[in-house]
Amino acid sequence: MLYGALEAGGTKMVCAIGEEDGRILDQVSIPTRLPEETVPEILEYFKGKEIAALGIASFGPVDLDPASAGYGHITTTPKPGWKDYDIVGVMKKALQVPVGFDTDVNGSLLGEVTYGDAKGMSDVVYITIGTGVGGGVMTNGKLLHGMLHPELGHMLMRPHPQDGYAGKCPFHKNCLEGMAAGPAIEERWGAKGKELAERQEVWELEAYYIGQAIVNIILTLSPKRIILGGGVMHQIQLFALIRAEVQKQMNGYLKTKELEDPEHYIVPASLQDDQGIMGCIRLAQMALQFSSPVSS
Repeated sequence: MLYGALEAGGTKMVCAIGEEDGRILDQVSIPTRLPEETVPEILEYFKGKEIAALGIASFGPVDLDPASAGYGHITTTPKPGWKDYDIVGVMKKALQVPVGFDTDVNGSLLGEVTYGDAKGMSDVVYITIGTGVGGGVMTNGKLLHGMLHPELGHMLMRPHPQDGYAGKCPFHKNCLEGMAAGPAIEERWGAKGKELAERQEVWELEAYYIGQAIVNIILTLSPKRIILGGGVMHQIQLFALIRAEVQKQMNGYLKTKELEDPEHYIVPASLQDDQGIMGCIRLAQMALQFSSPVSS
């Protein structure tokens, strides 16, 4: 059985066909332009592929409440043309298959707990740090939605005493995204992160903010594993710095086996940047299972 996967990003739309075990058989990338330009290309890709269901993990904010009139819509995004766009409704009508839907970062989390190193774990947080910062949460084996969905990237940060940077986020300035995302690194230091790999002070400051966010997450959600992905985390030297910063800022308050083994607690994504699209495959499976009649 074949499943369709759509990782809908603000820069690109990744479309794929995969199997139940997460194996990706085919994959293409389509630039994200206006819906009337982008969506026909997406539909053309899936046309004739005989998929049983489609999973969509989308940039947002998105409406995830099936009881809401706006379910399946991208909501208040500043991305031109996509505000209040009914991405689920359009795909379902055109392809005539069940459609699973969640945030892009929940999709990555789902990929990791289904097929990655966190397979089978029930309480996991996934944070992506790149152009923006997002967080997905699984608690007691279920993806957390709540009122809307978690926006961990916009938790407010306590600025480092020696950091005079005001923050890049247009909404909150000194939130995690405003202080630690790729555009903040570039604005603060005058160069992109990949050009600053040898500048230790860049990554020590980055670790301060990411570590602070992780301490907040640990104290609030008590996950059993924290996974860090996204372009900024390709700077692998960050992991040791972040783990040390978490220990420093936690200041001995909690004593758990996870915190005593930080190399296996705060970890990189394990699926070679395919975790999002693999999560979409799992969303498609879940949508098909939900839509199928229960056998008596």
